[in-house]
Amino acid sequence: MAVPRCICGRASVLSRKKPLVDIRPFLLVRRNASAIAVPTSTAQEHMENNVMQEASVPNPDPPANSPTAAQLREHTPYMVATYVRPPPLMVKGEGCYLWDAENRRYLDFTAGIAVNALGHCDPEMAKLISQQARTLIHTSNLYYNPWIGELSKLVVTKTRSAGAMRTASKVFVCNSGSEANESAIKFARKVGKVRTPSGTQNEIVSFDRSFHGRTMGALSATPNPKYQKPFSPMVPGFKYGKFNDEASINDLVTEDTCGVIIEPIQGEGGVNVATPSFLQALRNRCNEVGAVLIYDEIQCGLGRTGQLWAHQNLPQSAHPDILTTAKALGNGFPIGATIVSEDVAQCIVTGDHGTTFGGNPLACRLAHYVFSRLSDPELQASVREKEQIFRRGFGRLQEKYPQHIKEVRGRGLLLGLQLAGDPTPIVTAARERGLLVITCGTNTLRFVPPLIISDEEIEEGLGVLERAMDVVFTNPKSVEGTKGQQEMAPPGR
Repeated sequence: MAVPRCICGRASVLSRKKPLVDIRPFLLVRRNASAIAVPTSTAQEHMENNVMQEASVPNPDPPANSPTAAQLREHTPYMVATYVRPPPLMVKGEGCYLWDAENRRYLDFTAGIAVNALGHCDPEMAKLISQQARTLIHTSNLYYNPWIGELSKLVVTKTRSAGAMRTASKVFVCNSGSEANESAIKFARKVGKVRTPSGTQNEIVSFDRSFHGRTMGALSATPNPKYQKPFSPMVPGFKYGKFNDEASINDLVTEDTCGVIIEPIQGEGGVNVATPSFLQALRNRCNEVGAVLIYDEIQCGLGRTGQLWAHQNLPQSAHPDILTTAKALGNGFPIGATIVSEDVAQCIVTGDHGTTFGGNPLACRLAHYVFSRLSDPELQASVREKEQIFRRGFGRLQEKYPQHIKEVRGRGLLLGLQLAGDPTPIVTAARERGLLVITCGTNTLRFVPPLIISDEEIEEGLGVLERAMDVVFTNPKSVEGTKGQQEMAPPGR
């Protein structure tokens, strides 16, 4: 099949690899009557603009007079402005690549913010979606369906056999990471009520630079003033501590604490890894005061570190009472889950919590397939090998630009490159050369590609990243930064 033509009349420089599915119906070409046509008076200007852009970068963003821009101008007035997005309009994905409406190809080092662990449009997932959609999609939780039970059993048995969460017993299935964390917070509060009927054991402890979600409970556990202030007051009873500060734990976690929630590796906060001794000290203190320990592995779990769960390298004495997951669990299909110990489960009774869509047979069947794939030890071993390719590449970049690249953090394919300054111009320069990267924390580039990425694709992306850095670091004002490329901007930005 021939590569579809882009609006400038030729295939994109980086469109060497053809998509398996014809994307021509999605392309915004002027001969398509349903597309927004470029006015005749600007057609020549549009073509000249494209030529000039492509002379400077191989994958330029669609200009303001492009069909893409015209379509966005038509659509955005009807969309709540909760995100700042760059110009490309993505229409097709395959493996580790995305294509936009003008047939420009992008190697994706973002995986939908650590979601598409099996890549874009996994063929078996597409098959299962079709099969299940013709069988049964939704019944509500007023009735049993086979796939919620199969998924729950798989999650518990695979988690325990992997050497993670030794007390994993039951699963609450929901629709997203925020919902999974809301469930965990509610369950911790309920445990506190059962253990201390007076109600004094109700405080939730979380940590600086954490990100647990945008719903009110999860946001209350996310101590970023920029995002809490517009919706204040927060849910009462939340306390915040310093990440990895063992000395503060005893004063922070007290007899009034019902739960402690922490990411073993902070994703949005800057790819900050919790030390084993800190997590063990938290576990010990929770045991002393009767509090529930919650590990939020929504971003760092499900094979991303080269293990099924990020905490499974810890001794069993540091394992959690509750474990939350989402993101990669559906590989792009909305689903989340909260895994609890038997002690926690015994405190939850009918009517304490619920969900309309959570646990539907379509989502659970897909998650069963995805979890089976991500729990494969061979896949996890390949993640650890690919981490080393990234680290070697980062090492070369650090040698070349020591004044700009300060540190490499993370594990597996959740990696952060700490820069001395604003990383957003690199995001732009990389995208305009065919590579998608995102940011996190303060001045940190984040790398969370699909776990199925090949060695060759990693090297290809590292080469593009180096060329982007060459442009930005040698001429800092030559590229405008791309804002909005992380879920939660750091305070003050």
